[in-house]
Amino acid sequence: MTDRYNALIVVLEKDTRDDDAEKIIEIIKSLKGVSDVTGNVVDHDSYVAQIRVTQKVVDKLFAIINDL
Repeated sequence: MTDRYNALIVVLEKDTRDDDAEKIIEIIKSLKGVSDVTGNVVDHDSYVAQIRVTQKVVDKLFAIINDL
């Protein structure tokens, strides 16, 4: 049996202005089988999550360097 999807998530490589993202949204909407596309506005929670992930990576890199 195969799985069925009801949604796909697209992650942009960087935060993008809404007027710049309009073209991307329109292109995705034009694909067969796409019902709707909405943007996800950057907020404080996403910024905090990004900083925490970055800090974890930095901590791990420092641990590797200190072990050398």
